[in-house]
Amino acid sequence: MKAFDFDNTLYRGESSLDFSLYMIRTHKKILLYLPVIMANTIRYKLCLVDKEKLGAEINKYMKLIIRDKREIIHLVKTFWQTHADRLDTDMLRRVGTDDLIITAGPDFLLDGIRDRLGTQNIISSVVDLDRIEILHFNFKDNKVSRFRELYGNTGIDAFYTDSYNDRALMEISDKVFLVKKGRIKRIQ
Repeated sequence: MKAFDFDNTLYRGESSLDFSLYMIRTHKKILLYLPVIMANTIRYKLCLVDKEKLGAEINKYMKLIIRDKREIIHLVKTFWQTHADRLDTDMLRRVGTDDLIITAGPDFLLDGIRDRLGTQNIISSVVDLDRIEILHFNFKDNKVSRFRELYGNTGIDAFYTDSYNDRALMEISDKVFLVKKGRIKRIQ
């Protein structure tokens, strides 16, 4: 089995950040939280973020911005109509039906593009849209815990990612490839 991170690997950019910026069209008050969103994104990219603290920040932000489940589903649909071109088609060709996409991104966001990803095997952060709350934040070592819960001792033959935040997944993979701007470099 091959495993792929989503953001900056299969999608050019940070989909959750892009989605937050997209939401500004209907929720002007997001502008007030933009400094916090950007600061957390930078800390995330530098591997300097605590997963519990980041999860709490995201929950707080979502509850302030999102009004109901229907609204978020509609926003996801329209987001992908304008952002699907950011999917890296060369990387997506590597994804087989038995492969896995594993990401910290929210399930509702990937559900909106699932049919274009090449596999139905997706592990992501789980969000209860009725309560607007993260139930499982699929970040850092939580990715390995969830992978083991769903796949047991199944091995990962090759793992593609852009970030050392995925070090825990790197440790359980036979080969690891770092993806930067569509370029792939084997690092393990």
